[in-house]
Amino acid sequence: MPTDLSPESADSASVGEAAYRRIRSDIVLGRLTPGRRLPLERMKEAYGASVSTLRELFNRLATEGLLVAEGSRGFQVTAVSSANLRDVASMRLLLESHGLKESFLRGDLEWEGRVVSAHHKLATMEKKMAVNDPYPAETWRQYDWAFHLALISACASDLLLQTYTSICDKYLRYQMIAAIFRGQEAADEHRVLLECALARDWQRAQQTLTTHVEECVTQMASVLDASGVPLEAAR
Repeated sequence: MPTDLSPESADSASVGEAAYRRIRSDIVLGRLTPGRRLPLERMKEAYGASVSTLRELFNRLATEGLLVAEGSRGFQVTAVSSANLRDVASMRLLLESHGLKESFLRGDLEWEGRVVSAHHKLATMEKKMAVNDPYPAETWRQYDWAFHLALISACASDLLLQTYTSICDKYLRYQMIAAIFRGQEAADEHRVLLECALARDWQRAQQTLTTHVEECVTQMASVLDASGVPLEAAR
């Protein structure tokens, strides 16, 4: 297929990709709330892209499940539900559990260094939050995600890592909406995961991960059910 490599085309692609990353981030981090309608004319000012570019980007995000296309009515940020949260969490567990085993079996000294470094940053953040030292939730969640990603980063499967990243973005969206911090309990589970990584004990790591995710999901689902966040219709 011929590719337009003109400067104008490159500039347009750069603007479009930058707008895509900003919109996606705003959805995942909860700045664009579930159920919110996104009028193209209004959004073009916010994201500095043309209506035609935004329509293309919104359709792209709809294929990722982050937006819903409503025909002539435009687009809407995908609603949330406890059922969908559990689906996303189950997929995360499936991918991460497999990634843990493969990564623990293959990981080298460089991998250990990444895991230890990522845990140090997360643990430092968790200690500060435990004493009510205010930190942006986005920063905390990014450190949390970075640690879990480091744990499976030696799995030798680009496809697994790409799919895991996509699923974790959806999971992160729920974390930002529900704003759950489980405190010392979660910090202890992270410490056990670190110990398992250094000992290459993938069986215990999988068990700890299952508890870690399931406890978080239980609390997030409770918050969602009690909140006024727009929910998907019951299945």
